Amino acid sequence: MIEFIYIICIVLLAAASWTDLKTHEVPDWINYSGIFAGLGLRLIWSLYSFDWSFILEGIAGFGAFLGVGVVLFYLGQWGGGDSKLLMALGALLGLKLSFTHITVLFLANLVIVGGAYGFAWSVGLALLNYKKFKIRFRKKLDSFKRLRLIIVLFSVFLIVLAFFTQESFLRLLFIFMAVLVPFMNYLIIGVKSVEDVCMYSRVKPKDLTEGDWIAKDVFVKGKKICGPKDLGIEKKQIRQLIKAKIKSVVVRTGIPFVPSFFIAFLITLWIGSPLAFLL
Repeated sequence: MIEFIYIICIVLLAAASWTDLKTHEVPDWINYSGIFAGLGLRLIWSLYSFDWSFILEGIAGFGAFLGVGVVLFYLGQWGGGDSKLLMALGALLGLKLSFTHITVLFLANLVIVGGAYGFAWSVGLALLNYKKFKIRFRKKLDSFKRLRLIIVLFSVFLIVLAFFTQESFLRLLFIFMAVLVPFMNYLIIGVKSVEDVCMYSRVKPKDLTEGDWIAKDVFVKGKKICGPKDLGIEKKQIRQLIKAKIKSVVVRTGIPFVPSFFIAFLITLWIGSPLAFLL
């Protein structure tokens, strides 16, 4: 049964990755199919084998990923489709408190793959929109002059500490931190610049779909219709915008993150996860 579940996961992630790249959305029918398939198959196998651990692991995986997905959704890091897909994977793969379990290995790989994928996608967007990105990046650098000075002074202080430290490990740690802190500062400014330049667009209300992230508050006759705090626009709000004849709204389009799920899962099946074994 485990091999069959892995095949379902591969098909599910392939379909979800395709729709996410094409439309920046993952349809609910894909996610709900995964949830029902996972819990259903595990329940059937538990009844057949009289071993209730299968369904209990599925419930545990679904519950744990439900918590993770809800937190990331309300923090604005993931869309609803990404969160539901994670719940479906939890129901299918189940969860055991073991560093060698498939779910733990997958999560460890997702941290690595997700970071690399997001960075690569941001670099690609920056290169495709280089002129606009360069202007925005310079403006943001200028707005953080004081912070940059503090970071430079902090890095110099760490290098001085490394020079006077005799222990090799501490010396390497100080040098590493002296390089990492300014690098992270430029990285954060760069990612924010990419977001400002490439991830906001104006969309007509009739072209909106449920779940789209509205970047700026929209008011009609002093009454707020929708905005960033809604965490995704609803059909009722779209109808209100169309009725009020609003020409366009600013929508935030994030990185299609689901393909990183697919890549991380394939790597997990192929080689496991070095990070999980280190932990």
